Amino acid sequence: MNYYRGINSNDYGPLPFATNVEQEAKRNQSFRTALWTGSNLQMTVMCIPARGETGLEIHRDTDQLVSVEEGQGLVKIGNYKERLDFQQHLCAGDSVFIPAGVWYNIINAGKSPLRLSSVYAPPAHSRGTVHRTKADDRGIC
Repeated sequence: MNYYRGINSNDYGPLPFATNVEQEAKRNQSFRTALWTGSNLQMTVMCIPARGETGLEIHRDTDQLVSVEEGQGLVKIGNYKERLDFQQHLCAGDSVFIPAGVWYNIINAGKSPLRLSSVYAPPAHSRGTVHRTKADDRGIC
């Protein structure tokens, strides 16, 4: 149930907002969509196609919580992009905490889309961000 809608955007922040995140993630067809952006926190929903991945990235000043809403994935994390020492399989209901300043990649390990929600603190993307495909995402944050 959505109580407030952001003005001229699919991003509902910074107004108060209540919704079912799992349903929002399952409805999302874009690689990344900013669902709510405030001053200190942001939530996006993501759709990673079969055999797809987020791509190796780092958020130097942003902690992240990624939750699997649907599908199966593999997360790889490390201090160096050439050495991702931490690896964990993920399925619906699982979450992974990714500290600022580490390299990571989330890979779709299933045959259907991997649907994620991701909380960034502080925000990592501009308010209202929509990356329809992975190619629309431009680099390191």
